[in-house]
Amino acid sequence: MEIKKYLNSKNIAYRESNGELITQCLFNNCDKESKGNDGHLYFNIETSQYECKKCGERGNLVTLKKHLGDTTPPPSSLYRGPRFSDALVEKCHSNLPSHIRKYLNDRGINDTVINAYKLGYGEFYGKRYITIPVAGDEGYRFFKLRQDPNDGDSKITYPKGAEAQLYGAYAGIETQVICEGELDALALISHGLFAITSTHGAGTFKEEWIDENLRKPKNTYVCFDNDEAGKKGSLRVLKLLDDAGIKNLHHINLPETVGEHGDVTDYLTKLNLPVIELFSKYAKPYPEKIDTSQFKPMLASDVATVLDLTIKKDIDNKVVTLLCCLSAFTEDSQTNISFNSPSSTGKSYTALEVAKLFPEDDVIKLGNCSKTAFFHEQGKYDKEKNEIIVDLSRKILIFTDMPHVGLLESLRSFLSHDEKVMRSKITDKNQQGGNRTKTVALKGYPAVIFCTAGLKMDPQEMTRFILLSPEVNQEKIKAGISNTILKEADNEKYKQWLESDPERKLLKLRIQAIKQEKIGDIKIANYESIETRFLQNDRVLQPRHQRDVKRLLSIVKSFALLNLWWRERDSNNTIIANDNDIEQAFTLWDRISVSQELNIPPYVHELYMQVFVPLSEDKKRKAENDSFAIEGFTRAEIMQKHYQVFKRRLNMNSLRFDILPTLDGAGLITREKDRNDARKEIIFVTDFKSVSELENNSVGAGGVNTKDGDDAFDEEITNNY
Repeated sequence: MEIKKYLNSKNIAYRESNGELITQCLFNNCDKESKGNDGHLYFNIETSQYECKKCGERGNLVTLKKHLGDTTPPPSSLYRGPRFSDALVEKCHSNLPSHIRKYLNDRGINDTVINAYKLGYGEFYGKRYITIPVAGDEGYRFFKLRQDPNDGDSKITYPKGAEAQLYGAYAGIETQVICEGELDALALISHGLFAITSTHGAGTFKEEWIDENLRKPKNTYVCFDNDEAGKKGSLRVLKLLDDAGIKNLHHINLPETVGEHGDVTDYLTKLNLPVIELFSKYAKPYPEKIDTSQFKPMLASDVATVLDLTIKKDIDNKVVTLLCCLSAFTEDSQTNISFNSPSSTGKSYTALEVAKLFPEDDVIKLGNCSKTAFFHEQGKYDKEKNEIIVDLSRKILIFTDMPHVGLLESLRSFLSHDEKVMRSKITDKNQQGGNRTKTVALKGYPAVIFCTAGLKMDPQEMTRFILLSPEVNQEKIKAGISNTILKEADNEKYKQWLESDPERKLLKLRIQAIKQEKIGDIKIANYESIETRFLQNDRVLQPRHQRDVKRLLSIVKSFALLNLWWRERDSNNTIIANDNDIEQAFTLWDRISVSQELNIPPYVHELYMQVFVPLSEDKKRKAENDSFAIEGFTRAEIMQKHYQVFKRRLNMNSLRFDILPTLDGAGLITREKDRNDARKEIIFVTDFKSVSELENNSVGAGGVNTKDGDDAFDEEITNNY
């Protein structure tokens, strides 16, 4: 409670939650926009250690007092005990009295373990404690003190301010147990088990402790105390281990007979139950295993049918989006998508609706976000290395608005999967108001979805994404309006209807089961056929094709992942994509490849095909009969033609600054000044015939098309599977 007293003495407002005090950051400007008691600085009530979840500042009560200018504590709080050393460990061990040894024996810790772990006894801070020496890589580091049971039950470290670390015996090959408390670990070790614990309580297990030693055992069991803190702490540790890719995890739920605050020591001593039953009777797999026999092979059309409950039409877009999100559960085959189209066309809606099928913890949703804010919000600061670690492995990252250009530039190499760990530099303010540089380490690969109303992007970004645009035809808009009315009229009833749909429930369960499989690698059996088909017709190759073929391969692998239970396995975490997956991927790719080839959003390509090309054909016919007529056309004529085709107006600024430059950059049009009026611009289609041929390779289900390809898509996909 020392930290609470100190904060009160400094009139620092805080709120208390789950054994922690939370206040606004006292070190940097992290919480300048936070209100009331909201903040990112967390204090552990028991140990007084703190960490800012935003800027990464860490320390203890001593460093906090120093930062706030209280460098000389009151004489009453000073404690000058013996210097901690190996000699002090030996002295305390030799002073272990018989009543304490008996107390430890009664707790299931045998003399061999007591001697091996140098448990001892001594007086510190004016009280008598059992001393539990905690060793590091270079010898003993500190004592975990546990008060003489005849005097009380307080726990503390000596010296004060020692940071939490692992304690116990690990690096076993078969089985390890992660428990809550040093004496619990020693009791399990006394029974011949490998057992470890955090020295600072149920909620202090650190992600960075998950090293090779923790990965060695074939089975890992987590057994915390029966109280609320223990239950929450055990689930937190299990999730950390699961996210780190550790398999064969088990959650031990102690029987209720150990009591509300009972622990594994009570199980072994008070109940005197067999150790083996901890694993055979009270342990359950984590996460709970899903019965995969209820699943059946899925086609792309099956996926589209399920998604049609909330996303009307947009067949290609929603299937590709789900495959993209699914690719997050691969080792390095993640896909990036960019939705480009005007506002209110459903860009972010498609991404967010698909993401609802995936576990919430795997999805990161962000609006417009600066480079520094992104790294601080998503990263964890390592003060020793002065490095912010952002681990995005197997995550789905959705930007509902185009992020700050600086963030995009920082993510370029990361989006290209150049290296598994990418490092870059950021600059932010220090405590004195100056600048300080930090290194950002981006780890792993996420599946990334950008949604933007901008139709013009830097080519360096465009080549890193599959380019998509939502349909905005009349039928799609009508279906969307009907769905919105149904949803808003009775939202609770709509949710119940949606969540009760058996096929949607199965798809959500299927996605969870796919995640549980922890597939590492996906190989492709007949990869030669991909090269032959991708290079068919002696196509003229462009530099972006080197990245496009990666997108295609990722789609192949995502189809294999979707049906992994019917795919050959090379090892436990490697599956092999077959010809069906290749055919499914090419059928889908052929439908979306036109805009990828041209490096323009499908929305712009559809405008080109339905407005620019017909205008050019009309002008050409007139020029054949009128020698004074020209084949070009003006922006005003484009606006007029657009209204004739789509029955809605086209934004002039979007036409001038987005659409025309994009088509010009793709080489589909040229622009010249009007000879009779230099204020006007004449637009010419360069070679619309070749583009028309391209159109024949695509049904055009993404963009502003007015066609309905649902039935054709279902038939085509089904026939090719």
